[in-house]
Amino acid sequence: MIDSKEEELKGLTLDQKTIEILVANIIPTSKYFESRFDNLQYQVNEIKDDIKNLESRMEKRFEQVDQRFADMKTEMDKRFGQVDQRLEKMDRRFQQIEDKLDKILERIDRRIDDGLRENRVQSMRMFTFAMTFSAISMLGLIGKMLKLF
Repeated sequence: MIDSKEEELKGLTLDQKTIEILVANIIPTSKYFESRFDNLQYQVNEIKDDIKNLESRMEKRFEQVDQRFADMKTEMDKRFGQVDQRLEKMDRRFQQIEDKLDKILERIDRRIDDGLRENRVQSMRMFTFAMTFSAISMLGLIGKMLKLF
């Protein structure tokens, strides 16, 4: 069997037809390369489309996130506005309380001043009485010593 194969191989000649068959069947043709390149181009185009789709989905998602942040900002501004209004009401209320306390303190100061004034007047009366009593006592003592009384 080995001998018959060797003989067959020896019997093959490389003529023009054999070379054309080898080139046509074994060596790839430009159609093969074109189909391979077309396949690669298709795959690259698919990848580009996938990337574009991903980018558009990401942009939509970022727009949603941006919208949520804008909504949150609007809501926070609204709430801060409500807080500001409440603070203004509290400020007015505290101003009213402060005004009432000022009036109460004014009345207390007036009463204290009136009381101090009255005490000064009373102290002056008592001092005058004490001085008058002392003067009369001194006159009485001097009169006793001089035997006027």
